Amino acid sequence: MIHYILQILAFQLLFLVVYDLLLKKETFFNWNRAYLLVTHVLSFVLPLVQIEVIQKSIPKEYQIQLPAILIGSANKEISLPEVLIGSSDTFFQFITISKVFEYLWYLGMLISLFLFTYKIITILKLKQKGIKTRIDNFNLISLPNTSSAFTFFNTIFLGESLSETKKTNILLHEKIHVKEYHSADLLFFEVLRIIFWFNPLVYIYQNRMATLQEYIADAKAIAETDEKEYYQNLLSQIFQTERVSFINTFFNHSLIKNRIVMLQKSKSKKIFQLKYLLLVPIICSMLVYTSCTQDSVAQTDNASKSDLIKKIEAVHHQIEIQGNISEEEEKALKLLAMLTTKNGVSNPAYKDVVKDAEIPFGVIEKVPGFPGCEGLVESESKKCFTQKITQFVGSEFNTKLGDELELTGIQRIYVRFKINHKGKIVDVKARGPQPELETEAIRVIQKLPQMTPGVHDGVNVGVMYSLPIAFEIKE
Repeated sequence: MIHYILQILAFQLLFLVVYDLLLKKETFFNWNRAYLLVTHVLSFVLPLVQIEVIQKSIPKEYQIQLPAILIGSANKEISLPEVLIGSSDTFFQFITISKVFEYLWYLGMLISLFLFTYKIITILKLKQKGIKTRIDNFNLISLPNTSSAFTFFNTIFLGESLSETKKTNILLHEKIHVKEYHSADLLFFEVLRIIFWFNPLVYIYQNRMATLQEYIADAKAIAETDEKEYYQNLLSQIFQTERVSFINTFFNHSLIKNRIVMLQKSKSKKIFQLKYLLLVPIICSMLVYTSCTQDSVAQTDNASKSDLIKKIEAVHHQIEIQGNISEEEEKALKLLAMLTTKNGVSNPAYKDVVKDAEIPFGVIEKVPGFPGCEGLVESESKKCFTQKITQFVGSEFNTKLGDELELTGIQRIYVRFKINHKGKIVDVKARGPQPELETEAIRVIQKLPQMTPGVHDGVNVGVMYSLPIAFEIKE
C-alpha cells in the first residue's frame, strides 16, 4: 500500500511539473482542464497497470536488483529452525505501528469530512437566508448585506450590495461556471482531499483547476460585454467572499492580477498544442516503470521465500512429474514430516522411521549422555558432554602425524557423526586437508564409548553432531 501511495505522489508531481512549466501559460483552457482531470485519474490507475509485453521486452540485466546476501557456509548442516526469542515482540511492534498509521488516516478522513460537511451546511444556510430567483436554467440567490459573489453547481449567489452594472458582468461570468459544470471538477478534488488529506498535491491540483476555471469564465464572459467595464469591475475593489474550496468565487484578490494578464494574452498558436503529445512518452515511461516494478516486486516476493520453501516446492513438483515415489523417498519424506510435526517423534505414524531420525543437538529435549555425566541437569549435562568429547579426542588423537606428514601450522578437520537411538556412534565422516588426518579423525570418533541415547518426546532418538578439530603443529 505504501509503495502504491508513493507511486501516486511521484506521478502527480511529474504531471504537475509538466503543467506548470509547459501548459499553464497557454490559452488552451479546455485542454488544460482535461489535462488536470485526466492526469490526476491516471496517477491512481497507472501504478496498478502491468503490461506483460513490456516486461518481456526489457532485458533482465536492465532491471536492477540487489544481490542476495548469503550468511554462513554452503556446507552447513540443515537443522530445524531456531526459536527466535523476541520475534513476536518485533511483530507486535510492526502491527502496532501499522495500526497507528491506519487509525491516524481514518481520523484525518473524519476531520476532513467534518470540515466538508460544515462547508455544505454554510452554503445551505446562505441559500435559505437569501432571496431565490429562477433565471434560465439556474437559480439566483440574492444575499442581503453583503458583496459576495460565487457559484455552486446551478446556483449563483450575488450580494445585494453590488451595483447593477457589476451584477450584470458577474452574472455573465458565473453563468459560464454553471454551464461548464465547474463545480463538479472542484468537488471531485474535494472528495480526494477527504480521502487523501495528507497528500499536498491534491490541494495543488484543486488550486490549479480553480484558477483555470476563472480563466475559462473570463475568456467567454468578456466576449459578451465591454472589455473596459469588465476590467474595471476586477480592479475596483476586493469584495468579501466565502472561503470555500469547491465554489467558484468571482472576486479573489490573489487571482485578479493573473486573470487580467491572461485576458490580455494573445491566443496561443495551435502548433503549441503539440505540447500535449508529451503525455505519450511520459505515460509510456510510467507504464514501463510500473510493469517492471511490479515484476520486480513479484521477483522480490519469490526471492523472499526461504531456501527451504523453494526446495519443498521443487519436491512437490517432482512428485507430480513422477506420479509415485520409491520406498527410500517415502522414508525420507516421513522423516522430514516427523521432524516438522509437533510431537512427531512420539506419533505412532512415524514409529518405523524414528530409529533413523536425527534430532539436532540444540533442540533435543534430553541430549545423549557421556559416561560420567549422568545425574546432571540438562544444561550441565550438555556442558559435561562437550568437555568429555574434547578431552577424549585430545588424548586419543595421534599427534605424531604432524611430523610424519611434515605439516606446519593449524590443520582443521571437520568430523560429522551420529549417536543413534541405541547410543552407538555411527555414520562417521571427516573432511580435512590430508586423507591421513581424515582417517585418524574417524578412528578417534569411532572409539568413543557407548553413550546414553538422546530422548525427544519420550522416545530414544538419534542425534547428529558436527565436530571441528583444530590440529596445531608446532615447528
